[in-house]
Amino acid sequence: MTTTSTLDKPVKAPTFRDVSTSRRIKNHVATGVVALCFAIAMVPLVWVLWLVISKGLSAILSLDWWQNSQKGILPDETGGGVYHAIYGTIVQSAIAAVIAVPLGVMAAIYLVEYGRGRLAKVTTFMVDILAGVPSIVAALFIFALWIATLGAPQSAFAVSLALVLLMLPVVVRSTEEMLKLVPDELREASYALGVPKWKTIVRIVVPTAAPGMISGILLSLARVMGETAPVLVLVGYSKSINTDLFDGNMASLPLLIYQELGNPEAAGRERVWGAALTLILLIALLYAAAAVVNKFLTRNR
Repeated sequence: MTTTSTLDKPVKAPTFRDVSTSRRIKNHVATGVVALCFAIAMVPLVWVLWLVISKGLSAILSLDWWQNSQKGILPDETGGGVYHAIYGTIVQSAIAAVIAVPLGVMAAIYLVEYGRGRLAKVTTFMVDILAGVPSIVAALFIFALWIATLGAPQSAFAVSLALVLLMLPVVVRSTEEMLKLVPDELREASYALGVPKWKTIVRIVVPTAAPGMISGILLSLARVMGETAPVLVLVGYSKSINTDLFDGNMASLPLLIYQELGNPEAAGRERVWGAALTLILLIALLYAAAAVVNKFLTRNR
């Protein structure tokens, strides 16, 4: 005769009480409120995009828009393009990135890997202050230092210096957050193998955080491309291309928009909307590039 142990008996799965009606109602209400807030937030974005696309599409569909400048084009004359303004926007932003990216990355590495004590606190405080500085204040600071004090002429390089001040805190903060996401186990494993700290940072930490760092850099570059105050204060408008970074006027898309706002002719309004749409497309390309680079580096890491 065999006896059945209590452990051999099947255990009935626990049953959960049905969700109460009040909790279901609260869940539906919360979901509806979130969806409504999202829809409200999307209304101005969609409205702006639709307005700019509808008014500027006819301008950018012409090949002359991308291949020519406004040299020789009268205010009431339809034609020409924004090749000179695109060139100025890209050059000024690129020079700013060449200066701001190394400084921002090294500052972030110092704060995360080495930063201890008063110097780190002062650096963090100054980065926070710089992040809240309006673009017009950065432009006036460069004007007072570079032009009024040192006697340098108004130029595209002065604009780039102002953009550096606006780009630097974004690079520092984004790089700092990416470095903090690197697991400490990777650092400890490298130290355990006798690898020096500086080589651990260069060979282990930075490559691991590279996808997010590059995305943050591209997004910070997209942010400064549309700044208007620096170009209004530090350089004048030119209808043709100027390749001299240190002297002379140089056009950019924000400056072209401001310049043509005073033109009451239909041709001026077309150039305003076309330049605005061109600037949006450039920034959208940078955001898309950031997403592609992030995905590619993450997949091949």
